[in-house]
Amino acid sequence: MTDFIPVRYRYRRYRRPLRIRKYIIIAVILAAVIGMIAWYRSNVSRLVVSLGEERVRAESIEAVNGAAMQVLEWNAVDYSKMVTITRDGEGAIVSIETNAYQVNLMARQMQTLAAAQVNAMCEKGIGIPLGAFTGIEMLAGFGPTIPFQILPVGSVLCSFAWEFSSAGINQTRHALYMNAEVYVSILLPSETKKIAVNTQILVCDSVIVGKIPEIYLSGKG
Repeated sequence: MTDFIPVRYRYRRYRRPLRIRKYIIIAVILAAVIGMIAWYRSNVSRLVVSLGEERVRAESIEAVNGAAMQVLEWNAVDYSKMVTITRDGEGAIVSIETNAYQVNLMARQMQTLAAAQVNAMCEKGIGIPLGAFTGIEMLAGFGPTIPFQILPVGSVLCSFAWEFSSAGINQTRHALYMNAEVYVSILLPSETKKIAVNTQILVCDSVIVGKIPEIYLSGKG
């Protein structure tokens, strides 16, 4: 009995520090993982999302502008075809009317063609340089590109707006704009980012000589 008691005592004595050491190692590993995740979300994720959003916006605007130029070419747009100005016997402006049929036709064409152009862009996806995943902005443009998927656009919203601005004494510039709004989503490692892209294209403009009725100058249409 006298030889057996010290052996048990030594076994218990050296077993407790091993358990404590194991818990310390696990705690250190968990802290390191949590720190890496926090660093990734605050640095790498922010930079990757920002860069991806910037590239998607640029390519979407290019696709929409290309579709708009094609629609304008199809319709051979000019101011006299889009706007009718009516004057009274003394030359004063009585009414300014937009060609509703032409506007609606161009809106439908724009929605269809822009959606096709943006969807084609989505199929190609975008590439983000490997340097962006370091979280360092100076290295964001370096390294091979890693492809990311862009979800196809659900719809394109197209609307028209007019604007009057002074062009001199008794002269007013009347401009007609086409507004396009597109929604796309980019799939990134940390999140799915939905992006709204808005662009405005000048359809036609002209300088009107004569006094414009206040009803038109009160705002944009």
